[in-house]
Amino acid sequence: MSSALKEIDRAELVNLERLAHLLKGLSPAELETLEFLLQPELATELKQRRRRAAAELKEGKTLYKAELFVD
Repeated sequence: MSSALKEIDRAELVNLERLAHLLKGLSPAELETLEFLLQPELATELKQRRRRAAAELKEGKTLYKAELFVD
């Protein structure tokens, strides 16, 4: 057992184990939501990307699905 785990009391360890169990059970969508909650800068980056993509779409700079998969 690591020294960090030895230093926390039993109640804290139980809470951490429960948290670990809950985290393991999250769906991919729930994990993504958790990432945004823990790292708000990701939401800001996503908003910027969406704005850029919308502008590129209006300017005709984007490729459509049919163009991406042309043989």
